[in-house]
Amino acid sequence: MPRGTASRRRSPFGSRVLGPRDQEPRQLRVRIQVLLTVLLVGTNLIGALVVFVINTWAIPSPGPNREMVIALAIAIPTYVFVAAAIGAVWGTTTSLRALRWATQPGVDPDRTQRARALRVPLTLTVMQLVMWLVGTLLFTMLTVLLQPSRTLGTALTVSIGGVVVAGISYLFTEFSLRPIAARALSDVRVTERMRGVGVGPRMAIFWTLGTGAPVVGLLIAAILALTPAGSDATLTQLAVVTIIVCGIVLLFGFLLTDLNARSVVAPLLSVRDAMQEVEKGRLDADVVVYDGTELGQLQSGFNSMVHGLRDREQIRDLFGRHVGQEVAAAAAALGAGEIELGGETRECSVLFVDLIGSTTYATQHGPTEVVAVLNRFFGVVVDEVDRHHGLVNKFIGDAVLAIFGAPVELDDHATAALAAARAAAARLAVEVPEVGAGIGVATGQVVAGNVGHEQRFEYTVIGDAVNSAARLTDLAKDVPGGVLASWDSVAAADPAEAAHWIGHGEIVLRGRSEPTRLAIQRL
Repeated sequence: MPRGTASRRRSPFGSRVLGPRDQEPRQLRVRIQVLLTVLLVGTNLIGALVVFVINTWAIPSPGPNREMVIALAIAIPTYVFVAAAIGAVWGTTTSLRALRWATQPGVDPDRTQRARALRVPLTLTVMQLVMWLVGTLLFTMLTVLLQPSRTLGTALTVSIGGVVVAGISYLFTEFSLRPIAARALSDVRVTERMRGVGVGPRMAIFWTLGTGAPVVGLLIAAILALTPAGSDATLTQLAVVTIIVCGIVLLFGFLLTDLNARSVVAPLLSVRDAMQEVEKGRLDADVVVYDGTELGQLQSGFNSMVHGLRDREQIRDLFGRHVGQEVAAAAAALGAGEIELGGETRECSVLFVDLIGSTTYATQHGPTEVVAVLNRFFGVVVDEVDRHHGLVNKFIGDAVLAIFGAPVELDDHATAALAAARAAAARLAVEVPEVGAGIGVATGQVVAGNVGHEQRFEYTVIGDAVNSAARLTDLAKDVPGGVLASWDSVAAADPAEAAHWIGHGEIVLRGRSEPTRLAIQRL
């Protein structure tokens, strides 16, 4: 998977706390253990404290008697300590067993290991629910024995508090394990089977936990106030109950909503940032897939889209190298069904280059040396044609056909062709001294377009100027400088370029009845 990153992305996992994308397995293991311990233990301790406050002051029933206070003072710290110890050992053992592959270098997970890793947040959440359920049963039984009038309130507050704390812990666990989820989802598409709780159900569940459960608690407080146990509650006590419960609703409702929103927004921001990189033409951008829901499908789908764009750009680049960037761009501008065979008449200049003595050189040297010479020869010609805004139309054995003025119009095509011919001749004499070259330039009307069959065609030019350039190339091998042009090309060039050329008589080219005026470089 490519490693491009978006410039605006704060972290590949949505938070700097989770570290870089390429952190070492040992470092990742320590980071996750610390995060899970701090977040989960802290969440459960705060939850236990809030439940104690609600059960003591927010329930419209008689306050805890002396025996109850003593029992709670002993039972709460003891149970919290024991539950934390058991939960830490249980959770760590289970998690490490499921995530062992992720903390070992060079290990690729199989499908089962990926699925188990993605289920770890849910597994840890179920463990916490079990511990809170045990706590609910324990403290309810304690209340039944010591102060029965508080039984219903204790059972409801502890159970509701446990559910809310478990929901918050789930989000924290999912957040902490994003680097692991990213490794589990690396190089695979997120499918329906990989998805845990989807975005829609998750929103509904956490609304229920953050808003519904506290409101139910307020409703229960009101019901308890109407029972005989709460009939002695004063207006002030009811106001205190309402203030406490509403404060908890606002605080924990906001916390759950914020955590849930962040879990949804972070993957969206990662896709947005990577998309901005793609808009700038940086196709190496990708998104770290760390979510097993529809958001993970979005991240994975974006990566697949960018991979397709990279493949398309690579094909386009290769296509341009084969047929020329101008031809490739013109073809890409048309739909597949809009490309037509045939062409249009244009005024162009044609440059033809052919090696001298290539056959003799090939018989005296090995294939590797011959290919190396040809590549240097073609490299010089292609470079000069491109530099003068021409198009290398085709390689014909050890010859090159180049066009100036098609498919992209070039106002001063004759000037460009003549300048390219002079520059190529000068460089070939220095950079490819093993063999000589003849260069011919002609200007005139040609038909430029797609020739062949609708299933296989190529862009080319056909016309008298092409034939003349090829004939002039043969004659150029015997003139000083190795470059021969038609006088029509010199006449069509600008004065500065024309000054580099002088007349060289006339000749009737093969296949023509009229003589052609010639020009050579002014050496």
